[in-house]
Amino acid sequence: MKRVLSIITVLCIALSITAAKKQPLSVLYVGGMTDMYQPAPEEKDAAVKARCDAFKAMLDNYFTTVTVVLGTDYTPDMSKGYDVTILDGRPKPLTPRIVEKDAVGNITRYERESYLPADFDCATITIGQVGEHVGRAIGSKNDWYCLCLDAHAHSWVKDHPIFRGPFKVKLQVADRPTPSDAYHYKYYYDGEMPDQLPMWRVQTKGYETDPGFSIGMVARPWGYTDSPDAEYISSGVCAKTLDAVAIGRHGNFLHWGFSASPLYMTDQAKDVFANAIVYISQFKGRPMQARKFNDRIATREYLKEIAYLVTRASYDERMASDLEWHQKSVESYKAAIAKKEAGQELTEAEKETLRYGDPGEFKARTYEDYVKRYAKEFFPMFGTDEKAYAQYFKDNYDYFYSEGFYNIFLDEDVKAWGIPNYKHQLLDKAITSLENGTDVDRANRILARYTMADFSTPAEWRKWYDTYKDKMYFTESGGWKFLIDGDATIPGNDYFKYRQRIAEKTTANTGTETSDATPVVTSVKIIDPNTEKPRLSVKFKIHPGYHIYANVAGDDPYIPTAVNLELPDGLTAGEWTITRPGRFGDTGTTIHEDEAEYTCPLLGHGKGTIRCNVSYQVCDAHICMPPAKNQLTISI
Repeated sequence: MKRVLSIITVLCIALSITAAKKQPLSVLYVGGMTDMYQPAPEEKDAAVKARCDAFKAMLDNYFTTVTVVLGTDYTPDMSKGYDVTILDGRPKPLTPRIVEKDAVGNITRYERESYLPADFDCATITIGQVGEHVGRAIGSKNDWYCLCLDAHAHSWVKDHPIFRGPFKVKLQVADRPTPSDAYHYKYYYDGEMPDQLPMWRVQTKGYETDPGFSIGMVARPWGYTDSPDAEYISSGVCAKTLDAVAIGRHGNFLHWGFSASPLYMTDQAKDVFANAIVYISQFKGRPMQARKFNDRIATREYLKEIAYLVTRASYDERMASDLEWHQKSVESYKAAIAKKEAGQELTEAEKETLRYGDPGEFKARTYEDYVKRYAKEFFPMFGTDEKAYAQYFKDNYDYFYSEGFYNIFLDEDVKAWGIPNYKHQLLDKAITSLENGTDVDRANRILARYTMADFSTPAEWRKWYDTYKDKMYFTESGGWKFLIDGDATIPGNDYFKYRQRIAEKTTANTGTETSDATPVVTSVKIIDPNTEKPRLSVKFKIHPGYHIYANVAGDDPYIPTAVNLELPDGLTAGEWTITRPGRFGDTGTTIHEDEAEYTCPLLGHGKGTIRCNVSYQVCDAHICMPPAKNQLTISI
């Protein structure tokens, strides 16, 4: 009997410890994602359920109230009844995506689908790419820099609350090699990049070591912390910069970019995640202030990239890489030809090599063409004088301004007054000019460019400035605007009223020319249509500085370009011939730049419509955009 009582006592103590550990928070988990990146359709429902069950079991260990729903059953109003919502599945859209075109196919209006209302202020954690899906339409900084986050965290803010409690965290930290892709962006860093970084493991599996495992997402670091409502917490092993945001907070949203469910989280990650729930709970009712609606807006950090890319060293490095790749391509092509002529079975890689055709002679682009590609509007000023670019950027650093997609230029209005555009004294100068009736046009341009306020008299401008100047801050990622530390009811803080008042000007694509807004233009035609050997040609025209992927190595997270045909009865497609791609890094992934053409012979006889289902992913040095799909049609 005594032994039974002892056991009961131990159990009671254990239960009391468990109960004491639980935090009195109510948590709503919204599921829909899986631990495999693209599970088979017949396996998806079971995979979603397994992930939901795993989160429910884990959260029950930490919190007093846990509810699980699927994204398809979720509505934003549900979150009002909980302390924290975890979005791990895409909800149903509140408003659909709108794409309107004119008679010749130019895009005249584009609006993202929205999943949450603009005033959504519930404390929320988004997992992986869900942060991009639900946040972009309402201006979240937790945007899609790259779907390429693996299993380890590094460069974390060691004294941040999510690593301190209330649940005790004991990180198992070890030095690991610096991610190789980070060296592509070494121009962002002062001094030498370290060969190794302290890291801790978040997941027991990752896409680099476990093919088919789900991939995490990092957000862009540039301007992430330029507003008081946002904080960087950690980066992680990915294909981008060392400060890419793997964990970060913007307003009432905490981005947990790692992809794994509790089935594959380490114990230390579970504790950190639980602490993140407790931490974000205090931001309920405190929504985002600075809104990032243009995910490709340049910040001043972009000047570092331009200054490096126009150098002879950058050119030489690229040409050496291109030459090495060309030589390997020639060797691979000759070896595949010899093997085919010998009647031997070819591997898929060798067949791919033959589809690209004879590499021919190496043709290096000139240094001038290379610089022109990256210098853009600065090229007419400095040509190939690399030192002039760096000096110009240094001398005028305080006066640059950005709008559009990765466009940055000198603001002559601000330079004329000699006041940095990130100091609120610039607004004081502009208002004083209105009061005095001097340089009025310049003053109005500056106020319109750097604020979202709309006043009709100098007295109203002055009252606003004097009231809020001590709480003003400047956000580049939020549109190069002065905002007030406070909510959207403060004049000049409401992005949605501003966007209604000032319609965004979008340069419509001509249907044949690329732009930063439309970096890839696809087209289809039939070559020699009236002969016995017609060929189908699908072309990808790619904007300078961007690329799409030809072949993707097993360890890389990118999406390869594909063309799938729907042909009329009587027609079949022969073997594809593809423009020879260039190398991208050392993993075996290859890319197309400038232009790519996919051609195949059309065999047989048939009439009707050919449908070309095209899919690809376009990236530049900064970002990888979500995979794109479109359908091209042509009659035969």
